[in-house]
Amino acid sequence: MKKTTLVVMAAGIGSRFGGGIKQLEPVGPSGEIIMDYSVHDAIEAGFDKVVFIIRKDLEKDFREIIGNRMEKIIETEYAFQELDDLPAGFQKPEGRTKPWGTGQAILCCRNLVHEPFAVINADDYYGKEAFGKVHEYLAQEHPSEDGRMEFCMAGFKLGNTLSENGGVTRGICSVDAQGHLTKVTETKNIVRTPEGAAVQAEDGTLTPVDAGCPVSMNMWGFTPELFGVLEQGFAGFLAGLPDSTKGEYLIPTIVDGLIQEKKANVTVLESSDKWFGVTYKEDKPAVVRSFRELIDAGVYKEKLFD
Repeated sequence: MKKTTLVVMAAGIGSRFGGGIKQLEPVGPSGEIIMDYSVHDAIEAGFDKVVFIIRKDLEKDFREIIGNRMEKIIETEYAFQELDDLPAGFQKPEGRTKPWGTGQAILCCRNLVHEPFAVINADDYYGKEAFGKVHEYLAQEHPSEDGRMEFCMAGFKLGNTLSENGGVTRGICSVDAQGHLTKVTETKNIVRTPEGAAVQAEDGTLTPVDAGCPVSMNMWGFTPELFGVLEQGFAGFLAGLPDSTKGEYLIPTIVDGLIQEKKANVTVLESSDKWFGVTYKEDKPAVVRSFRELIDAGVYKEKLFD
């Protein structure tokens, strides 16, 4: 079995820890945050290492609040996503404050990750099934007959990813007969309805969407080959920006480009688990309740890391 790493994108955490920072909102009975459950599930699935992508100015607080605990149970490293970490020939544009996006975030790990790796968001709960399937895929050999890179993605049922408190944006996936991703369509303002799900227009009109269709929740499985693609692509992205203070280099767009150019196959691994996330402040009680139900059902212990 190959060594595998979990990469957690956490650079979006604000500079102020505590109230108002959704990634650090306690959701478990012993003060656990969503990241605790993700790392726990990754360890249980067989991942050997975790890399947290953070900002340098957050390192001290992040280690105290999260990292020091994790270092006791799994090999832990840190990558730093900074606005001035740019390819040769580029400088941080004056007035740029917005992060460069998930593509640059993953690129920050290029000197730390040399094995197959999974990527997740810090503030999303994915469930045990997804971690198990992604790890199993990454730990095996996947020789490509057509020379393409072989990646994977956890696909969640749309109906299992909706908020009770408003519309959400989801990447609706098209999948071929071989189980390969053919396209990700970013779809905004998807709401829960009595019939399942629908896209709500500004005038309130509802267009039904299949609640059973697979969606991307930014849980990917990659090989280190991706770093070369990201490095080359990031320079091209920066060179083509019409407004250097805006625009993000995003993984779904990058992966979709590789698929359309026939440079990568992405196997969709379907998960029936329910996704949790604090998209809205009002979501927190439902997330806390959901973890309580999982604990009562024996999925997790009352104190996660006992």
